[in-house]
Amino acid sequence: MKGITLRPIDLSPNPAGHAAPVTHVAVRSDGRRLASCSYDGTVLVWDISDPARPVAGSRLHHRRLVNACAWNPSVPQLLATASADKTAAVWRVPDAGPARLTGVLARHTDDINSIAWMPDGERLICVSEDGRATLWDALSGALLGEVSSHQAHCMMVSVSAEGLVATVGEDGMVAVSRPGSPGDAVKRHYDTSIEGCAWSHSGTALAIARDDGSVDVLTDRLRHVRTMEVSDVAARAVGWSQDDATLVVGSYDGSLHFFDAAGRRTHQIHDARMWPRSLSVAGGLVAAGSFWSGPHLYDLDKGTEVAGPESPTHGPNAMAAHDGRLFIGCDSGKVLVVDVPRTSAADIQPEVRELPLTEGPVLSLAVREGALYAGTYSGHVVRFADGVRTSSEQLGAPLPSLCFDGERLVAGTYNGELIALDARTLAVEERTAAHDGSVKSLTAFGDGFLSAATDRRIAAGSLHSRTTLWEHGNLVNAVAGLGDRVAASASRDHTVKVGRISDDGSWRIEDIQTLLGPDESVKCVGILGRPDAPVVIAGSYDFRLHAWSVDWADSLNTLASGSVLAEFDQGVSCIAAVDTSSVAVAGWDGRVLLVGQGDDGSPRVARRWDVTELRAWAAEAERAS
Repeated sequence: MKGITLRPIDLSPNPAGHAAPVTHVAVRSDGRRLASCSYDGTVLVWDISDPARPVAGSRLHHRRLVNACAWNPSVPQLLATASADKTAAVWRVPDAGPARLTGVLARHTDDINSIAWMPDGERLICVSEDGRATLWDALSGALLGEVSSHQAHCMMVSVSAEGLVATVGEDGMVAVSRPGSPGDAVKRHYDTSIEGCAWSHSGTALAIARDDGSVDVLTDRLRHVRTMEVSDVAARAVGWSQDDATLVVGSYDGSLHFFDAAGRRTHQIHDARMWPRSLSVAGGLVAAGSFWSGPHLYDLDKGTEVAGPESPTHGPNAMAAHDGRLFIGCDSGKVLVVDVPRTSAADIQPEVRELPLTEGPVLSLAVREGALYAGTYSGHVVRFADGVRTSSEQLGAPLPSLCFDGERLVAGTYNGELIALDARTLAVEERTAAHDGSVKSLTAFGDGFLSAATDRRIAAGSLHSRTTLWEHGNLVNAVAGLGDRVAASASRDHTVKVGRISDDGSWRIEDIQTLLGPDESVKCVGILGRPDAPVVIAGSYDFRLHAWSVDWADSLNTLASGSVLAEFDQGVSCIAAVDTSSVAVAGWDGRVLLVGQGDDGSPRVARRWDVTELRAWAAEAERAS
């Protein structure tokens, strides 16, 4: 197997902004500049002197997606950025002229989720997926120490004007400390994940965004002041107006919610294009992240749109296949329907249609008897059949997974629920809490179905009776099955596991192997061939498609069989079984591959397409009709 190197994201630049969704936004305190971070590995600095006409300026690059950025409180031209490439960077971004990299903080052990300056403008706090909050000298790059530690992913950091550091995490802990004064540390624990926090400008109140859809306001000693019931879905981001008179909350319902100082809701903004995992308030403006090419800007007082992104992004998030057709769900809410040519000739152009299925991104897909089902970020299941589009009620959380269990459709949610719906009416029939984390993947298997979740578990069975098959060392992104005997899972722990299940109905594991090779989190998995000699395919955030020929009798031989089958220019996002001898693979760079088996059973790439050309063929077919 050839050596692994950390290649940078290489997407075609979008002149209208980003080439992938916007993960984080930060308005400079004077309200004249806005920085936006993206899955495309870049940070764009926008001139918003005229907020109605944002102008993109400097474009800064990391090697992996960028999770956060923060403007320096003392030197307005200094910007810190934090990335999944495990580095934080400090840039000098003048109002006129090119930006310059001034320093890199590169001793992190995991993806950096959030970043904040200390009031002196010299020290920086970084929090990461490993649960640690670390303090750095931003200009020298020296690690000064650890501020706090969480038992799960640390999601957000906020620093008060008085230098109090607040961190929150998926372990439900809120921690407040003053660097250098360990006796000042206080903690508060919740039964739900906490993903967002923000100090008021006065430093007397801390707002935290809870996974159960509520926001708590706490004192600097973490005593409870009030709770605001924001939404039926998770609250993700919080931000205060300069005078602390308004608190803005971003939630997974695709909305911004505005509250006054007494906790009364004043107005709400909904836009399915918006990704409110991040928001920023300054200069009378509210900025929010987006699934489109640029940030959203709103008037703080009126709650009206000032400016929005120009173009959608079309990164593939989900795929399904049925009866010779491949369905590709994208960030734009559109689904590409590709009639896969039955001939082996690689130059045959497939027939393609484009369905505008939903306004927000498609997170999951399933197909049954001529009906297409999509799970959305907004928490709805959308059904498309015979030209008619119908939608379920809002199910309480985004829906990253769908599958069929007999005649019923099952949806897996961000909050760990499994929800059974009538496949025709989309009425909710049953729901149960099945995992202690987001249900990332579902697939039909034997007399039940498999589930994979961020609680690290792979489970099998029916809606109410589930058996844990195995666990990973970190969250599980995907699970796949072959017939009713072989299952495989892909994890953030950089491994793939494959197991052979007994056929006596007990869900007993007869054999299990751990497959190595990926250098980063493994995002998706598929299985080809026969249960006695399966071929496992897995896509990773290392931009590579990996393959293993499994030998149940010799795990060392299986490990040695690992190979890199293809390379992408971004992470590999999803895999779908076309039949027992082929799978489709898509990457966030828009590439789509069909992978089959050669005469000797080894995997090979049979076809290569790109979402851009598939969309062009769909438009051509639409014009011709």
